[in-house]
Amino acid sequence: MPSRTSKKPAARKTTSRNAAAARAIAARAPARRGSASDGDVDALLAGLKHPHEPAILRLREIIRGVDRRIAESVKWNAPSFATSEHFATFHLRARAGVQVVLHLGAKARPDARLRSAIADPAGLLDWRAPDRAIVTFRDLDDGEAKRDAFAALIRQWIRFVPPAA
Repeated sequence: MPSRTSKKPAARKTTSRNAAAARAIAARAPARRGSASDGDVDALLAGLKHPHEPAILRLREIIRGVDRRIAESVKWNAPSFATSEHFATFHLRARAGVQVVLHLGAKARPDARLRSAIADPAGLLDWRAPDRAIVTFRDLDDGEAKRDAFAALIRQWIRFVPPAA
């Protein structure tokens, strides 16, 4: 019987330019919110070998910088952001670029009226349900180009996050 050998997937290389950009972005990260979960996210990202690491770090900075109430933790094995409820989670297994899933928590809210209430003049939102949309960024440069429009979407989105019970 032939022996089966398991092939490990080839490690993705991070170019020195990307690594330098990631370090520079991490150095500019906003002050911690005091959450113990921040360390969990830092640990997850430290072990992450993602081809778009610089974009992930920059988008993380943008989201956290929108409102001081935003905290982050690891949810679904990815950085996730919350005020009173989780509202944004990275989708790190996207085939192209980096995706941020905007939602109103783990439970679907089919009665949500977000699509008509959230202004998206840049057309960043790809609506998947009445309460869920995805924003896709090709790379760090794309994230920088869409920074202001993305931050405006986050500001609007968190207004619809249900208050703490």
